[in-house]
Amino acid sequence: MRTHLSRRRRVAASATAAVLGVAVALGSGVATPALAADTATLSSVILGVGANETQRIVSWYSSADNAQAIQLAPTADLVNGEFPATAATFAAVGAANIATSGGYNRHATITGLKENTAYSYRVGSEGNWSSAYAFKTQDFEGDYDFLFYGDPQIGASGNVAKDQAGWTDTLDVSLAANPNAELLVSGGDQVETANTESQWNAFLASDKLRQYPWVATIGNHDVGGKAYEQHLFTPNTDRSAAYYSNGQPASNTSGGDYWYIYKDTLFIDLNSNSYATSQGGGGDAAHVAYVTDVVKQHGGDAKWTVLVYHHSIYSAASHAKDSDAKVRRTDFPKTFSDLGVDLVLQGHDHVYARSYLIKNGEKANAAEQPAAEDVFAGPGGVLYVTANSASGSKYYDITKPDASGTNGPDPLKPSDYWYSSVQNQEHVRSYVKVGVRSDKLVVENIRSGSCAAPNASVELGSSCTNTTEAQPVGSVVDKVTVHPYHGDSQDIQVNVPNAKPGEFGWTIDGYNGLVDLGTAVEQPGDYFTAAGKINPIKVSDSRRSLSPWSLSASVGDFKDADKTFSGSYLGWAPFVADAGAGASAGAAVESGFGTDGKGLSVSRGLGSAAQGHARGSARLGADLDLKIPADVAKGNYRTTLTITALSS
Repeated sequence: MRTHLSRRRRVAASATAAVLGVAVALGSGVATPALAADTATLSSVILGVGANETQRIVSWYSSADNAQAIQLAPTADLVNGEFPATAATFAAVGAANIATSGGYNRHATITGLKENTAYSYRVGSEGNWSSAYAFKTQDFEGDYDFLFYGDPQIGASGNVAKDQAGWTDTLDVSLAANPNAELLVSGGDQVETANTESQWNAFLASDKLRQYPWVATIGNHDVGGKAYEQHLFTPNTDRSAAYYSNGQPASNTSGGDYWYIYKDTLFIDLNSNSYATSQGGGGDAAHVAYVTDVVKQHGGDAKWTVLVYHHSIYSAASHAKDSDAKVRRTDFPKTFSDLGVDLVLQGHDHVYARSYLIKNGEKANAAEQPAAEDVFAGPGGVLYVTANSASGSKYYDITKPDASGTNGPDPLKPSDYWYSSVQNQEHVRSYVKVGVRSDKLVVENIRSGSCAAPNASVELGSSCTNTTEAQPVGSVVDKVTVHPYHGDSQDIQVNVPNAKPGEFGWTIDGYNGLVDLGTAVEQPGDYFTAAGKINPIKVSDSRRSLSPWSLSASVGDFKDADKTFSGSYLGWAPFVADAGAGASAGAAVESGFGTDGKGLSVSRGLGSAAQGHARGSARLGADLDLKIPADVAKGNYRTTLTITALSS
């Protein structure tokens, strides 16, 4: 009697699962549901930045005060637009809006995002979900770009529709040119009038604000009401009295300072409306203490430090000589230099201005030339950038320096302010692109419009000096590369990419010949026996994940034409022939003869490795033991050993 164990490879089953997280908030202020979920109108959805690259915060309005959530799934898991049963859910919190806004606000934090993944999300509750929106994550390490937008200030022109058109066009133009930008950073003044929801609706009209994370900043036109906080929830936010201009967080004002880390960049965002203690808040001193504390606690976790606030201290237009600007110009720069801040982004003055590198409130290097394309920070050198209008709702014209000291002229170009390396006002929309690279920051001011519509201010009578042929949409107004200071030593840097994921697999080691158990030997007690070994199986695992694996096998019935006997009569004793890849042998399995056992007629473990095992390869084998009843008919019987691999 001969038996044949041939090899048939079954497709390996891979057990994988991606769990995104469930957040439950307690004591959040969500009231007992007053209306059924299916009555809620959901609006004003906006995607916001989270505490790091693995998070996003989504904020929205609801007409009903009921329990709501975000539902999230990888876009690839949606079938015909339907979210799978495995979609993650993140509970929302919120409260009633102020009377002028009406309804309720909600927000929830998405956590556990994976890199290089497209996601779809929706907000609401079962039976009443919003439309689905999508965003994608990118590599969580390495170079990236973010975009900075100055003062959309929807409504400032007096025509909300025209302002909306310009703002929407800037988002479209900038993201068409930079589809992989990872953050959209605000310079403040989202709207003209703090609690006017029609202006907020126009600001939020573009779906780009549901696809890319908006990094909110409070402007002087946002601060006078609660709508800013209702629409734009931010991470790690300190809403203490010191960071409100009137010192009253519960009043009908918005406030707070916050920070987050995104891909080796520490961002700190300040409510610069609070600058004088005479108003009731902590003023600039509180912000200085806040920045100092955050940098000391988290600066070591980042390569770059970027500050964002609304009121520019080194600008070139109508607000350059404001008394409050002069106060901040005295209060902020030395601390920013001492803390090693790299870049400060500002709005408010509706003009583009790029400073020289500033150290302790003075030009860091007297020899730095206007409009230099490369600047070298040296110890304490900080670059200050002011963004022009991103919507075209309002522009301010450049003003002249004076002899007041803090607004004096530049010796290299007396018509400009002493701190201005570049200043530009054409009355066209623009945005700032910041390229964060391993050893430099690349800052560009880019035109997103021309004199033509949509450009509300120009449409309504303002002049325009842009020449479309020479300065088209997408052209660069200004570009500078900031090279950081490395002290008196030499810094050494290496970029370690993601390791190749590696592979797990198995093969028959060597020639896959017939496993011939020879001629069965009759034994006393009316049964036959035969023995042999399977062909060795080589297992290779080069995965970085060090995930567990296992091999199992089973046989069907032995057959010779129309004659058969059960595969349960075959047993084995697995062993590890060559150690590696964390391999351990499976348990021995007896022949089912005389015991009513199943033998190898059911799947049995040949070998396995636990989570965390070493990478490498191993050879597995097994001794075969066949016992069959004496009444089995004469014949040359064969079966097939089917091997299955499981890995996660």
